[in-house]
Amino acid sequence: MVNEFLQYLQYEKNYSFHTVLSYRTDLYQFCDFLAIKPQEINPIDIHSQQIQQWTLSLMSANISARSLSRKISTLKSFWKFLLVRGLAKQDPTLKIILPKTKKPIPAFFKENEMGTVLDNKFIPDDFKSTRDQLIISIFYQTGIRLAELISIEDKDVDLINENLRVVGKRNKQRIIPISNALCREISEYIELRNSKIETLAANLFLRENGQRLYPKLIYNMVHTTMSGVSSLHKRSPHVLRHTFATSILNGGADINAVKDLLGHSSLAATQVYTHTSFEELNNIYKHAHPRAK
Repeated sequence: MVNEFLQYLQYEKNYSFHTVLSYRTDLYQFCDFLAIKPQEINPIDIHSQQIQQWTLSLMSANISARSLSRKISTLKSFWKFLLVRGLAKQDPTLKIILPKTKKPIPAFFKENEMGTVLDNKFIPDDFKSTRDQLIISIFYQTGIRLAELISIEDKDVDLINENLRVVGKRNKQRIIPISNALCREISEYIELRNSKIETLAANLFLRENGQRLYPKLIYNMVHTTMSGVSSLHKRSPHVLRHTFATSILNGGADINAVKDLLGHSSLAATQVYTHTSFEELNNIYKHAHPRAK
């Protein structure tokens, strides 16, 4: 049943490999606690008391509230699958309450920090420097994920209509508008890339040997570049995604539009960025109202 559930997540829900692996780890850990093999689990024999005992054992091991919440959610999803498929008659997870977790405020770069990086006039005009500068610019101006950037191909860039097609989680496609200036940067990069590299992969961004980029290379580049202008502990491509969302929300963008641009499946995932908009309003209030000082 466990393997059937994992296959359902992978092939019907189109969950990523890492997400399916997390579900598998949680379910195998639960089975290990019960001292049974995953392929031998019988829903009839599982009771809420056993799940509560597992939860207490995890808490005793000082597991974080977020990790504990994820593991309980895994069991809830598993039993929901079993009920829909007629493989279980009762749901022992109904009485299990998810622990409250504090959502961390997303870290983001300041506008002047991004300006220092993107408006740098002293960047060499060689292929690698031009490519890296464009990558940071695309992250900041579109808010796409690292995996999405790596998978972009030349055919996904529409320089005439000024938009970019990306394939997000669960293979969902979305079209993101890009500026005329960014289109020029991409066009200049492609021209330089084609003149420097003979054998090309289909991807837009390549290494000097013509092969596609890999996540660690991009992460290290972004981290090193942003280390020169920011004191943030986290200086990753995902922080650039946070910066994009924060910037356009503070600029007055509708939160539903931001949700679509980021490729979020629910509005709840986007609402984590609204704190910054409130901070902007708070600053305006304190500077503008005579009794606020």
